[in-house]
Amino acid sequence: MWSYEKRLQFPVNIKEPNAKLAQVIMSQYGGPDGELAASQRYLSQRYATPYREVAGILTDIGTEELAHMEMVSAIVYQLTKDLSMEEIEASGFDKYYVDHTVGLWPQAAGGVPFNACVFQSKGDVITDLFEDMAADVIPL
Repeated sequence: MWSYEKRLQFPVNIKEPNAKLAQVIMSQYGGPDGELAASQRYLSQRYATPYREVAGILTDIGTEELAHMEMVSAIVYQLTKDLSMEEIEASGFDKYYVDHTVGLWPQAAGGVPFNACVFQSKGDVITDLFEDMAADVIPL
């Protein structure tokens, strides 16, 4: 059971809209290694571990990822909420806007919708932890 505090973990206060930046950050929301995938990855894997301590850690991490998802959502929303139609068209955000306006929809930066196939839950602790680490690597 979770206790939810009705506030962001870290405040987000963006002053100027920026559709191009929003399109990139959107992948952190619903991309293959974004916060939605991360939260589901850890919260799914926790059930198969035979170790209560590991299950507890995976639950904590999955919960933390949900908090990250909430912050990324706030960032994307604030970057898009006051866009003019001219800015939407000029930035290439119009393709997204047609279907979702400024609503949040989980997708990768390339427009591919979120799919649960981007994460694994194999039921083997070592395999799952390797998958977790691979998803958290930031390419340089």
